[in-house]
Amino acid sequence: MSPDQTPSTDEAIAEVEAQLGVLFGRVRTLWKEGAHRVHPDLQPVGYKLLATLVRSGSCSAGALAELLATDKSVISRQVKLMEELGLVVSAPDPNDGRARILTATPEAVVKIDAIRDTNQAQLRSRLSDWTDDDLTRFATLLARLAE
Repeated sequence: MSPDQTPSTDEAIAEVEAQLGVLFGRVRTLWKEGAHRVHPDLQPVGYKLLATLVRSGSCSAGALAELLATDKSVISRQVKLMEELGLVVSAPDPNDGRARILTATPEAVVKIDAIRDTNQAQLRSRLSDWTDDDLTRFATLLARLAE
């Protein structure tokens, strides 16, 4: 324990860790449910990739892997499946003939947007009694944690 930490600091950090575990479990459940809503054969990691593509716009598989800190082989397998399911199309990158640009299909965009709307409505409901200051502080703290 560092000199500026007390047992209560350690307990608080342990509680933060526990609550993050609960939150991450809920996020994994949302990805699983979202994947199933998009297509019964889509895996949660595919949903995460597809949702990122919809939010961020077209990009290469390498850029998507970097953005999500995911192995390129995972991206490749999921993209192949999503192409087969009609959720993603790929085209040669005009700037790099070796790379391909991935784009969510219009059907995928509609499905992801509908799921995102539902998720945001649920989050809005859970946070409806929070003040603007609470929400701003929470967002700031989350951003600091992600640094």
